[in-house]
Amino acid sequence: MAYETVDSAVEEASRLAMQGAEEGTLVWARNQSAAYGRPGHPWVSNSGNLYCAILFRPEAPLAITTQLIYVTAVGLWAAMAACVSPLTELHYRWPNDILLLDDKVAGLTLSLPSPNDDNCLVVGVAVNVANHPEEIDLQASSMALDGGSEASEVKLLELFSRHLLGWLNRWSDEGFDPVRKAWLQHASGIGQHMKVVVNDETVEGVFVELSEQGALVMEMPDRQLREISVTEFFSFDNVPTTA
Repeated sequence: MAYETVDSAVEEASRLAMQGAEEGTLVWARNQSAAYGRPGHPWVSNSGNLYCAILFRPEAPLAITTQLIYVTAVGLWAAMAACVSPLTELHYRWPNDILLLDDKVAGLTLSLPSPNDDNCLVVGVAVNVANHPEEIDLQASSMALDGGSEASEVKLLELFSRHLLGWLNRWSDEGFDPVRKAWLQHASGIGQHMKVVVNDETVEGVFVELSEQGALVMEMPDRQLREISVTEFFSFDNVPTTA
């Protein structure tokens, strides 16, 4: 579903979900008036960039279905890589960003339209295609500025839809392992110190790996390993689950 302007593609997809929209419903907006990132931070939505959201209704435990953030990221990375100049560095930052030359160029969000239904998820996607916000305290870039891309947001959406479908089918048929390997191949910061804010707690350690389920594995200062799941990162860990 295409819109000229909405408050947020994620919010619109969530409203449609509550009205019974089918799995696979995609909301695309050329402009957003009240978009946000995680955890609720405003997302500056300049014209010429890609803003969309996809509705999923997977029948699996929340710990498994949150792997969709990686599936979507891998599909988006492939679409972006096809548009930027050869050898342009595109990397993932755990668990929901894509970096171009170490600057943020895309972000994803994961939300539950209904806190009582964890079999309904909305993944939001925002990509700085033509430009990037300069008025906020954030290292950001765009595909056009540092990626040499001449692709429009429409072209990127077409490519993304195709690559996402391919990775969704692979995830469904083969499980998380191929997605995990693809994500780790271009992951940023492995073996390096990092900070993660989880439920108002700042966790610091060394990024060791991604677990077989999709959790971030960190080595803490006391050399103990700690796993941080996607459900924790997006504050789903206290959401009641359906039977």
